[in-house]
Amino acid sequence: MRLDKFLKNSRIIKRRTVAKDACEQERVEVNGKIAKPGLDLKIGDVIQVTFGSNVLKVRVLAMPESVRKDDADSLYEVINS
Repeated sequence: MRLDKFLKNSRIIKRRTVAKDACEQERVEVNGKIAKPGLDLKIGDVIQVTFGSNVLKVRVLAMPESVRKDDADSLYEVINS
């Protein structure tokens, strides 16, 4: 699954276009490297998103094509925030 789509499906970032912009502004890293929005994620990848002065670091646990809002937080585990 594409990185920008995962960020949207998991509700880490509200909209896919905002996720794409965050990637293009180099505010998203996957496994310690700056990531492009089209990066193909795998289960177990570590994503770090910088929101201003806050940093959210999560590990990918699942990647279904669609997910209900209530189940969105089951797609990842927070490593530190």
